[in-house]
Amino acid sequence: MRHFFGLLLGVVVAAALLLGGGWASQEAVRGAAQSIDPAKDTRMLIALGVMAVVGLLLGLVLVGRVSPLATFVPSMALLAWTVVYVLDVSRAASLVPTGPSVQAELLQAGRGMLTLLSTGVYGLLGVALFLPVLMPSRWARPQPDEEQEEYEESYGF
Repeated sequence: MRHFFGLLLGVVVAAALLLGGGWASQEAVRGAAQSIDPAKDTRMLIALGVMAVVGLLLGLVLVGRVSPLATFVPSMALLAWTVVYVLDVSRAASLVPTGPSVQAELLQAGRGMLTLLSTGVYGLLGVALFLPVLMPSRWARPQPDEEQEEYEESYGF
């Protein structure tokens, strides 16, 4: 059951990194290009908040005692997309949501995803997310505390 919840958490982390990180990075690039003061622009403050939340989620998944599938799913998505980008740029770019029927915010997130992909940030994050998968202790069930066992044994439980 722990690995099933880890799989679901991995899908959420992948979506947060791709959509949230893509949108926030594009908004930050817009702010830097137009020399916008983040304290005076609400969208810039929201983008910084989204970056902080995505970073917090990423950090919790990396160091927390959750199933390694929570890091394996987003790492494979990011690394696979990076490999596709290295082999065929146009094919990797075709995976981004574009077109007139796409909502403006999702279109902006897609442009941010392309920016993060082309600069190698997704490759870097993919490798960082893959490292916890290699630790055998992450796959094992957590061991019960010895103090808890002694307490139960002393009262005949």
